[in-house]
Amino acid sequence: ERRSLRGRRQHGGHRQRRPQQQRNDGRHQQRGRLAVDDRGALRLLASREHSRLELQRKLGPHAESSEQVDALLDELEARGFLSAERFAESMLHRKASRFGAARIQAELAQHRLPSDIAQAVVRTLKDTEMERAHALWARRYGQVAEDPQERVRQVRFLMARGFSSDVVHKVVRGVGFDL
Repeated sequence: ERRSLRGRRQHGGHRQRRPQQQRNDGRHQQRGRLAVDDRGALRLLASREHSRLELQRKLGPHAESSEQVDALLDELEARGFLSAERFAESMLHRKASRFGAARIQAELAQHRLPSDIAQAVVRTLKDTEMERAHALWARRYGQVAEDPQERVRQVRFLMARGFSSDVVHKVVRGVGFDL
């Protein structure tokens, strides 16, 4: 025991690590010299759903060419790891309580999702827009504005979050809800 402690002290107190062998069990195909393989993309997808455009932007700097990134993303879609529908649903759940249909539709358009998927998400949002706008307004303000300046502030608050103007005016006036 004493001898092994001396040996460690002589070498700086650290054991030398053996280089780990890379396993090749057939799960990872050769893709040229792509620095980020599907494990890197899966690590990103494990934190939250990403759109294809987001993954292209995040993985692009680590690849030699855009064709390699496209091939990886095609493979992830084929295996079911990357889905535009799941991304849209994820964004809906993350942002629906804070934003209106117009704002979420604009964000979905930035991600270049297929129009049928974006339209389906917006249709579900419009059904609940009045309730969501009222809940957000009640958390922030809680009472109908006494003076015009406060009313304008409340209208700007809800409009900036993407709620439609007719819904905003109803909520700010307190129409249809018990206060």
